[in-house]
Amino acid sequence: MNRLSDTDALDIEARDAIDAQAASWFARSRNHLSRTERKAFAAWQSVPAHAHAYAEFEQLWADLAQLQQLNKPVALPARKPSLWRSALAVAAGVLCAVLATHLGAPRHPYHSQVAVHAKGMRTLTLPDGSTLYVNANTHIRVDFTAHQRILHLDQGQLYIDVAADKERPLYVQAGTATVRAVGTGFDVRRSQQQLVVSVAHGQVAFEPDANKPVALLGARQRATYRYTQGTLQQQSIIAEEVADWRSGHLSFRNLELASLIDELSLYRPQVPLQVNKAVAALKVSGNLDVNNPDALLNALPALLPVKTVASADGILRIEPRP
Repeated sequence: MNRLSDTDALDIEARDAIDAQAASWFARSRNHLSRTERKAFAAWQSVPAHAHAYAEFEQLWADLAQLQQLNKPVALPARKPSLWRSALAVAAGVLCAVLATHLGAPRHPYHSQVAVHAKGMRTLTLPDGSTLYVNANTHIRVDFTAHQRILHLDQGQLYIDVAADKERPLYVQAGTATVRAVGTGFDVRRSQQQLVVSVAHGQVAFEPDANKPVALLGARQRATYRYTQGTLQQQSIIAEEVADWRSGHLSFRNLELASLIDELSLYRPQVPLQVNKAVAALKVSGNLDVNNPDALLNALPALLPVKTVASADGILRIEPRP
Protein backbone atom coordinates (compact mmCIF):
# COMPACT_ATOMS: atom_id res chain seq x y z
CA MET A 1 0.00 0.00 0.00
CA ASN A 2 1.32 3.43 -0.92
CA ARG A 3 2.09 5.81 1.91
CA LEU A 4 1.12 9.46 1.76
CA SER A 5 3.93 11.94 1.81
CA ASP A 6 3.92 14.68 4.45
CA THR A 7 2.95 17.18 1.73
CA ASP A 8 -0.01 15.05 0.61
CA ALA A 9 -1.14 14.66 4.21
CA LEU A 10 -1.01 18.40 4.74
CA ASP A 11 -3.00 18.95 1.51
CA ILE A 12 -5.68 16.52 2.67
CA GLU A 13 -5.86 18.16 6.08
CA ALA A 14 -6.23 21.57 4.42
CA ARG A 15 -9.00 20.29 2.14
CA ASP A 16 -10.69 18.66 5.11
CA ALA A 17 -10.64 21.97 6.97
CA ILE A 18 -12.11 23.83 3.98
CA ASP A 19 -14.90 21.26 3.63
CA ALA A 20 -15.73 21.59 7.30
CA GLN A 21 -15.83 25.38 6.94
CA ALA A 22 -18.10 25.08 3.88
CA ALA A 23 -20.46 22.84 5.82
CA SER A 24 -20.53 25.28 8.70
CA TRP A 25 -21.23 28.29 6.46
CA PHE A 26 -23.95 26.38 4.63
CA ALA A 27 -25.74 25.55 7.87
CA ARG A 28 -25.45 29.12 9.13
CA SER A 29 -26.65 30.62 5.84
CA ARG A 30 -29.93 28.71 6.13
CA ASN A 31 -30.86 31.31 8.74
CA HIS A 32 -30.69 35.10 8.40
CA LEU A 33 -27.07 36.20 8.66
CA SER A 34 -26.17 39.44 10.34
CA ARG A 35 -24.41 42.16 8.39
CA THR A 36 -21.09 41.22 10.00
CA GLU A 37 -21.62 37.55 9.19
CA ARG A 38 -22.48 38.33 5.57
CA LYS A 39 -19.25 40.29 5.19
CA ALA A 40 -17.26 37.44 6.77
CA PHE A 41 -18.94 34.90 4.49
CA ALA A 42 -18.20 37.01 1.39
CA ALA A 43 -14.56 37.32 2.40
CA TRP A 44 -14.28 33.57 2.99
CA GLN A 45 -15.98 32.73 -0.32
CA SER A 46 -13.71 35.06 -2.29
CA VAL A 47 -11.01 32.36 -2.10
CA PRO A 48 -11.52 30.06 -5.15
CA ALA A 49 -10.94 26.86 -3.16
CA HIS A 50 -13.53 27.96 -0.62
CA ALA A 51 -16.07 28.85 -3.31
CA HIS A 52 -15.53 25.46 -4.99
CA ALA A 53 -16.05 23.58 -1.73
CA TYR A 54 -19.21 25.55 -0.98
CA ALA A 55 -20.60 24.85 -4.46
CA GLU A 56 -19.97 21.12 -3.95
CA PHE A 57 -21.84 21.25 -0.68
CA GLU A 58 -24.78 23.12 -2.28
CA GLN A 59 -24.95 20.41 -4.96
CA LEU A 60 -25.03 17.71 -2.31
CA TRP A 61 -27.92 19.54 -0.63
CA ALA A 62 -29.77 19.82 -3.94
CA ASP A 63 -29.32 16.08 -4.58
CA LEU A 64 -30.77 15.19 -1.20
CA ALA A 65 -33.57 17.77 -1.38
CA GLN A 66 -34.92 16.08 -4.50
CA LEU A 67 -35.69 12.92 -2.58
CA GLN A 68 -39.39 12.57 -2.03
CA GLN A 69 -39.06 10.65 1.22
CA LEU A 70 -36.26 11.67 3.53
CA ASN A 71 -36.49 8.49 5.60
CA LYS A 72 -35.44 6.25 2.69
CA PRO A 73 -31.82 5.07 2.54
CA VAL A 74 -29.76 7.63 0.67
CA ALA A 75 -27.15 6.57 -1.85
CA LEU A 76 -24.64 9.37 -2.02
CA PRO A 77 -23.40 10.22 -5.54
CA ALA A 78 -20.23 8.43 -6.59
CA ARG A 79 -17.09 10.50 -6.49
CA LYS A 80 -13.48 9.97 -7.38
CA PRO A 81 -11.55 8.44 -4.45
CA SER A 82 -9.33 11.50 -4.27
CA LEU A 83 -12.38 13.69 -3.61
CA TRP A 84 -14.01 11.39 -1.04
CA ARG A 85 -12.39 12.89 2.01
CA SER A 86 -12.97 12.43 5.69
CA ALA A 87 -14.26 15.97 6.02
CA LEU A 88 -17.32 14.91 4.03
CA ALA A 89 -18.37 12.99 7.12
CA VAL A 90 -18.32 16.28 9.01
CA ALA A 91 -20.23 17.91 6.17
CA ALA A 92 -22.81 15.13 6.16
CA GLY A 93 -23.27 15.53 9.90
CA VAL A 94 -23.90 19.24 9.51
CA LEU A 95 -26.20 18.58 6.56
CA CYS A 96 -28.24 16.12 8.62
CA ALA A 97 -28.59 18.77 11.29
CA VAL A 98 -29.77 21.27 8.69
CA LEU A 99 -32.25 18.76 7.29
CA ALA A 100 -33.57 18.01 10.76
CA THR A 101 -33.99 21.71 11.48
CA HIS A 102 -35.57 22.80 8.21
CA LEU A 103 -37.28 19.71 6.83
CA GLY A 104 -37.99 17.26 9.58
CA ALA A 105 -38.55 19.43 12.63
CA PRO A 106 -42.14 19.50 13.87
CA ARG A 107 -43.94 22.75 13.21
CA HIS A 108 -46.76 23.36 15.61
CA PRO A 109 -50.11 24.26 13.99
CA TYR A 110 -51.10 27.88 14.36
CA HIS A 111 -54.60 29.13 13.68
CA SER A 112 -55.77 32.66 14.33
CA GLN A 113 -58.11 35.39 13.13
CA VAL A 114 -57.13 39.01 12.66
CA ALA A 115 -59.78 41.72 12.40
CA VAL A 116 -59.06 45.43 12.09
CA HIS A 117 -61.84 48.00 12.05
CA ALA A 118 -62.03 51.54 10.66
CA LYS A 119 -59.07 53.87 11.08
CA GLY A 120 -56.73 51.21 12.33
CA MET A 121 -53.72 49.15 11.37
CA ARG A 122 -52.02 46.22 13.07
CA THR A 123 -48.56 44.71 12.80
CA LEU A 124 -48.00 41.10 13.81
CA THR A 125 -45.05 38.72 13.85
CA LEU A 126 -46.20 35.28 12.74
CA PRO A 127 -44.77 32.04 14.17
CA ASP A 128 -42.62 31.45 11.06
CA GLY A 129 -40.93 34.83 11.47
CA SER A 130 -42.96 36.62 8.79
CA THR A 131 -44.15 40.16 9.52
CA LEU A 132 -47.79 40.86 8.71
CA TYR A 133 -49.27 44.35 8.33
CA VAL A 134 -53.08 44.55 8.34
CA ASN A 135 -54.95 47.58 6.97
CA ALA A 136 -58.25 49.07 8.14
CA ASN A 137 -61.51 47.12 7.76
CA THR A 138 -59.66 43.90 7.08
CA HIS A 139 -60.37 40.34 8.14
CA ILE A 140 -57.75 37.57 7.85
CA ARG A 141 -57.66 33.94 8.93
CA VAL A 142 -54.19 32.49 9.58
CA ASP A 143 -53.83 28.76 8.95
CA PHE A 144 -50.32 27.38 9.50
CA THR A 145 -49.64 23.65 9.68
CA ALA A 146 -46.54 21.48 9.51
CA HIS A 147 -46.84 21.39 5.73
CA GLN A 148 -48.30 24.71 4.59
CA ARG A 149 -48.76 28.38 5.42
CA ILE A 150 -52.03 29.99 4.33
CA LEU A 151 -53.49 33.43 4.93
CA HIS A 152 -57.18 33.67 4.04
CA LEU A 153 -57.94 37.27 3.10
CA ASP A 154 -61.70 37.52 3.51
CA GLN A 155 -61.74 41.26 2.95
CA GLY A 156 -59.45 44.28 3.08
CA GLN A 157 -55.71 44.61 2.61
CA LEU A 158 -52.49 43.16 3.92
CA TYR A 159 -48.76 43.47 3.37
CA ILE A 160 -46.43 40.67 4.40
CA ASP A 161 -42.66 40.25 4.54
CA VAL A 162 -42.47 36.49 4.13
CA ALA A 163 -39.88 34.46 6.02
CA ALA A 164 -38.19 32.19 3.48
CA ASP A 165 -39.08 28.50 3.70
CA LYS A 166 -38.70 26.70 0.37
CA GLU A 167 -40.23 23.52 1.75
CA ARG A 168 -43.32 25.39 2.99
CA PRO A 169 -44.38 28.22 0.66
CA LEU A 170 -46.81 30.84 1.90
CA TYR A 171 -50.16 31.31 0.18
CA VAL A 172 -52.63 34.15 0.35
CA GLN A 173 -56.09 32.87 -0.51
CA ALA A 174 -58.54 35.60 -1.54
CA GLY A 175 -61.75 33.97 -2.71
CA THR A 176 -60.89 31.93 -5.80
CA ALA A 177 -57.54 33.70 -6.20
CA THR A 178 -54.23 32.41 -4.87
CA VAL A 179 -50.93 34.20 -4.40
CA ARG A 180 -47.87 32.03 -3.75
CA ALA A 181 -44.58 33.23 -2.28
CA VAL A 182 -41.49 31.77 -0.63
CA GLY A 183 -39.45 34.70 0.64
CA THR A 184 -40.68 38.09 -0.52
CA GLY A 185 -42.61 41.20 0.42
CA PHE A 186 -45.96 41.89 -1.23
CA ASP A 187 -49.32 43.58 -0.80
CA VAL A 188 -52.79 42.17 -1.49
CA ARG A 189 -56.01 44.21 -1.50
CA ARG A 190 -59.36 42.52 -1.88
CA SER A 191 -62.50 44.58 -2.45
CA GLN A 192 -65.90 44.10 -4.04
CA GLN A 193 -64.68 45.18 -7.47
CA GLN A 194 -61.11 43.97 -7.84
CA LEU A 195 -58.11 42.19 -6.40
CA VAL A 196 -54.75 43.97 -6.51
CA VAL A 197 -51.34 42.35 -5.89
CA SER A 198 -48.24 44.57 -5.59
CA VAL A 199 -44.71 43.23 -5.08
CA ALA A 200 -42.04 45.15 -3.19
CA HIS A 201 -39.23 42.59 -3.49
CA GLY A 202 -38.86 38.98 -4.52
CA GLN A 203 -41.36 37.22 -6.74
CA VAL A 204 -44.89 35.86 -6.38
CA ALA A 205 -47.15 33.68 -8.50
CA PHE A 206 -50.66 35.13 -8.84
CA GLU A 207 -53.51 32.89 -10.00
CA PRO A 208 -56.82 34.84 -10.22
CA ASP A 209 -58.80 31.59 -10.41
CA ALA A 210 -58.42 28.04 -11.63
CA ASN A 211 -59.40 29.01 -15.18
CA LYS A 212 -56.88 31.85 -15.56
CA PRO A 213 -53.15 31.54 -16.30
CA VAL A 214 -50.70 32.22 -13.50
CA ALA A 215 -49.01 35.63 -13.58
CA LEU A 216 -45.46 35.86 -12.27
CA LEU A 217 -44.82 39.22 -10.63
CA GLY A 218 -41.39 40.52 -9.69
CA ALA A 219 -40.22 43.49 -7.66
CA ARG A 220 -42.02 46.78 -8.40
CA GLN A 221 -44.80 45.09 -10.35
CA ARG A 222 -48.55 45.20 -9.79
CA ALA A 223 -51.44 43.12 -11.15
CA THR A 224 -55.09 44.18 -10.96
CA TYR A 225 -57.79 41.59 -11.50
CA ARG A 226 -61.29 42.99 -12.12
CA TYR A 227 -63.99 40.54 -11.13
CA THR A 228 -66.79 41.70 -13.46
CA GLN A 229 -64.66 41.81 -16.61
CA GLY A 230 -62.46 38.88 -15.67
CA THR A 231 -59.42 40.85 -16.86
CA LEU A 232 -55.90 40.99 -15.44
CA GLN A 233 -53.81 44.12 -15.98
CA GLN A 234 -50.13 44.36 -15.07
CA GLN A 235 -48.04 47.49 -14.64
CA SER A 236 -44.71 48.68 -13.30
CA ILE A 237 -44.69 50.79 -10.14
CA ILE A 238 -42.14 52.46 -7.92
CA ALA A 239 -41.12 50.71 -4.73
CA GLU A 240 -42.54 53.46 -2.52
CA GLU A 241 -46.04 52.79 -3.84
CA VAL A 242 -46.20 49.30 -2.37
CA ALA A 243 -48.15 49.32 0.90
CA ASP A 244 -47.55 53.03 1.48
CA TRP A 245 -50.80 52.98 3.46
CA ARG A 246 -48.70 51.81 6.40
CA SER A 247 -47.46 55.39 6.78
CA GLY A 248 -51.02 56.74 6.85
CA HIS A 249 -50.70 58.46 3.46
CA LEU A 250 -51.28 56.80 0.13
CA SER A 251 -49.82 58.22 -3.09
CA PHE A 252 -51.18 57.43 -6.53
CA ARG A 253 -50.30 58.52 -10.06
CA ASN A 254 -52.22 58.09 -13.31
CA LEU A 255 -54.66 55.82 -11.51
CA GLU A 256 -58.04 55.12 -13.05
CA LEU A 257 -60.83 56.77 -11.10
CA ALA A 258 -62.66 53.45 -10.74
CA SER A 259 -59.60 51.89 -9.09
CA LEU A 260 -59.12 54.90 -6.82
CA ILE A 261 -62.73 54.80 -5.64
CA ASP A 262 -62.46 51.06 -5.13
CA GLU A 263 -59.45 51.59 -2.88
CA LEU A 264 -61.08 54.54 -1.16
CA SER A 265 -64.01 52.30 -0.24
CA LEU A 266 -61.73 50.40 2.11
CA TYR A 267 -61.62 53.43 4.39
CA ARG A 268 -65.34 54.30 4.08
CA PRO A 269 -67.21 50.99 4.44
CA GLN A 270 -70.26 52.66 5.95
CA VAL A 271 -71.19 54.48 2.71
CA PRO A 272 -71.03 52.55 -0.60
CA LEU A 273 -69.28 54.36 -3.45
CA GLN A 274 -70.06 53.93 -7.13
CA VAL A 275 -68.48 55.41 -10.26
CA ASN A 276 -70.38 56.19 -13.43
CA LYS A 277 -68.94 54.27 -16.41
CA ALA A 278 -68.58 57.50 -18.34
CA VAL A 279 -65.84 58.73 -15.98
CA ALA A 280 -64.51 55.41 -14.63
CA ALA A 281 -61.44 55.41 -16.89
CA LEU A 282 -60.33 58.98 -16.13
CA LYS A 283 -56.77 59.13 -14.76
CA VAL A 284 -55.98 60.95 -11.55
CA SER A 285 -52.90 61.60 -9.41
CA GLY A 286 -52.67 62.77 -5.84
CA ASN A 287 -52.46 61.73 -2.20
CA LEU A 288 -54.87 60.17 0.27
CA ASP A 289 -54.87 60.61 4.03
CA VAL A 290 -56.24 57.22 5.10
CA ASN A 291 -57.60 58.78 8.29
CA ASN A 292 -59.52 61.45 6.35
CA PRO A 293 -60.74 59.88 3.06
CA ASP A 294 -63.53 62.45 2.68
CA ALA A 295 -60.93 65.13 2.02
CA LEU A 296 -60.03 63.41 -1.25
CA LEU A 297 -63.66 62.91 -2.19
CA ASN A 298 -64.30 66.62 -1.68
CA ALA A 299 -61.28 67.47 -3.82
CA LEU A 300 -62.21 65.26 -6.78
CA PRO A 301 -64.32 67.92 -8.59
CA ALA A 302 -61.27 70.18 -8.60
CA LEU A 303 -59.12 67.43 -10.09
CA LEU A 304 -61.52 65.92 -12.63
CA PRO A 305 -64.73 66.90 -14.47
CA VAL A 306 -66.89 64.99 -11.97
CA LYS A 307 -69.35 65.62 -9.18
CA THR A 308 -70.46 63.57 -6.17
CA VAL A 309 -74.15 62.82 -5.75
CA ALA A 310 -75.67 61.28 -2.62
CA SER A 311 -78.69 59.19 -3.60
CA ALA A 312 -81.73 58.27 -1.49
CA ASP A 313 -80.53 54.65 -1.22
CA GLY A 314 -77.45 55.79 0.71
CA ILE A 315 -74.98 55.30 -2.15
CA LEU A 316 -72.53 58.06 -3.00
CA ARG A 317 -72.10 58.22 -6.77
CA ILE A 318 -69.34 59.85 -8.81
CA GLU A 319 -71.02 61.31 -11.90
CA PRO A 320 -69.84 63.33 -14.93
CA ARG A 321 -69.99 67.07 -14.41
CA PRO A 322 -72.05 68.96 -17.01
